[in-house]
Amino acid sequence: MRYRSLNPKLILETAERLEGRVAERFPDAGLRGVAAELVSLSRDLAKAAKALEAPIWWLRGVIIAAFVVGALMFLFVGTILPLGRISGNHDAFQSVQGIEASLNMIILAVLGFLALIRSEERIKRKRVFRQLHGLRSLIHVIDMHQLTKDPAALSASFKPTAHSPARITNAADLARYLDYCSEMLSITGKIAALFAQSVNDAVVIDGVNDIENLASNLSRKIWQKITLIETPHGQPAHVAKTDPEPGPPRRPAVRKQPGPAS
Repeated sequence: MRYRSLNPKLILETAERLEGRVAERFPDAGLRGVAAELVSLSRDLAKAAKALEAPIWWLRGVIIAAFVVGALMFLFVGTILPLGRISGNHDAFQSVQGIEASLNMIILAVLGFLALIRSEERIKRKRVFRQLHGLRSLIHVIDMHQLTKDPAALSASFKPTAHSPARITNAADLARYLDYCSEMLSITGKIAALFAQSVNDAVVIDGVNDIENLASNLSRKIWQKITLIETPHGQPAHVAKTDPEPGPPRRPAVRKQPGPAS
């Protein structure tokens, strides 16, 4: 069962290790603060996801109490106050009306009881989406930090303007910076998955999938930049070489020797 569920402790250790790597390579960059915020948010959300696994006992107590009170009321109406004492033994019409009203009351009571049972699910769902809102905001913050990290700045023909942002001019550092952003996005997806693991609810799972899809799409854009950095001359990796591939060697032409005149 060790590898069948996410371990919040290991996710937090991964985020802390990533923060240390960012601090060592980019000590003055704003990405370091984002990495520290990711660690803090991971710690808070891991505790929140763990707390959602436990049932809401006070709410279950209210549901049980409501069920007991409703059962006692039906028992009181059916035994202590029978219909014969209220409408008389020969008043069939009023007896039928009383039975119909009792049936309607039973149906409403059952529907109300089902609503109380699902109230715990709705409360947990609301708590999950409140936590996912902060996680979604952090994903967009990470995307903002990689937005101006353009591989085109590494080209010799690139000319910055007066309003151009500060650029990373080293290809290796730029690739590592973008890679750190991609790792942060991956961690946010795993943190979101903790809530789907704690709360088995279809609406919660859909919300977690939206967070993971957002992080994956942004990470895909980052890796397109990394591919451009690692490809020589800034050409995409799938572009073929301009030089033609060498073909099979040709056989030398054999000149026909002139024969004797006929």
